[in-house]
Amino acid sequence: MPSLKDLRNRIASVKATQKITKAMQMVAAAKLRRAQEAAEAARPYSQRMGAVLANIANAVSDGDDTPRLMTGTGSDQTHLLVVCTAERGLCGGFNSQIARLAREHARSLIADGKEVKILCVGKKGYDILRRDLGSHIIDRVDLREVKNIGFVNADEIARKVIGLFDEGAFDVCTLFYSEFKSVISQIPTAQQLIPASPVGESDAVDQDASAVYDYEPDAGSILSDLIPRNIAVQIFRALLENNASEQGARMSAMDNATRNAGEMIDKLTLSYNRQRQAQITKELIEIISGAEAL
Repeated sequence: MPSLKDLRNRIASVKATQKITKAMQMVAAAKLRRAQEAAEAARPYSQRMGAVLANIANAVSDGDDTPRLMTGTGSDQTHLLVVCTAERGLCGGFNSQIARLAREHARSLIADGKEVKILCVGKKGYDILRRDLGSHIIDRVDLREVKNIGFVNADEIARKVIGLFDEGAFDVCTLFYSEFKSVISQIPTAQQLIPASPVGESDAVDQDASAVYDYEPDAGSILSDLIPRNIAVQIFRALLENNASEQGARMSAMDNATRNAGEMIDKLTLSYNRQRQAQITKELIEIISGAEAL
């Protein structure tokens, strides 16, 4: 049984931890609003980009000038998994859920005889996946020094992915991230980037989507410029969704930790009071017994 001093030290330690978790919860709540607004603002743009690509792709579907980023290599033997997670922990199961989805997808591909390569964006996903898929990780993107995620960060990742595709390093690229729904709900998502599938990316195609357009210089040239940008846009959206999901998950996790710390403090305080009372009672009994013996 711990002594009274040990209990006092434990109570003080838990109270200090509770202050930290409460502060982290408040910081995450302050960051969540801006992150959520940024993620929600990026969704219509990425959906509209998918609609534009769908329209242009229909114009060249029967032609020979369709870019390789849309048609692919004609094979699906080598897969690149771009796994986007957070740089920091203490956000519940946010990172592990994305890594679990990517791990299951990788194992399924390996079981089918496919070659898997992994590009990790974020430290936590790299730390989780390297335990059993370390030999498949080809590179890691570090965003620890980036305070505010910008399009330039997504563009750098997109250029890296497109460069690997041009080198023939892979045939199919899949992006993994967590889509923000609410503070308590973040959905791990897998989205194919290469070959580009714009029809599936757009959830809001308007009534003019079936209209016939004339393109200058030509639809193939436009697609060649538009598809790389679309890949960067989709990665940017994934990073923003991840940022909002991370803050929501951290806010929820720190709120639970603060409540658990409060419950632990109550239990420790009760144990401390009971032991203190028992010690006082024991001392009184010893004093009374000694007085009666005299």
